[in-house]
Amino acid sequence: MTAAPFLPVLRELASAYQAFEAYSAAHIRTLALTPAQFDIIATLGNTPGMPLNELGAKTLITKGTLTGVVDRLSDKQLVRRSASPTDGRSQIVQLTPQGEALFERIFPAHLAHLQQAFMELSADELAVAEASLRRLREAFAAARNRLEK
Repeated sequence: MTAAPFLPVLRELASAYQAFEAYSAAHIRTLALTPAQFDIIATLGNTPGMPLNELGAKTLITKGTLTGVVDRLSDKQLVRRSASPTDGRSQIVQLTPQGEALFERIFPAHLAHLQQAFMELSADELAVAEASLRRLREAFAAARNRLEK
């Protein structure tokens, strides 16, 4: 059997993601947060809050994990839940003032940390990478849409 021509791309994509996660998580741990906690704080930052299901979709954290992470952030008084004014079955999750202050401190610091790795690439290389990743995302979305029909 001959190897599929996309396998090297798949390997590099997975390796790049793992390298990114390892680099990112190492810094996040210095902030006394887990990657999932940071993801939620970063997603809620500069927003009025959002329903739990939307937060799950934006963070790609599974529902069961998301509930536990939000509970722990609530215990730390970094987020609060409130009833949705438009859907009685839904809860809105938002940062508390303490959570907002944490976001204002850690988000720029994390971006500066990530910038150190991205500085290895030229502006042209970044543009090519962005375009390639966008095209790959679009290809997967189109394939998924074909399956759903």
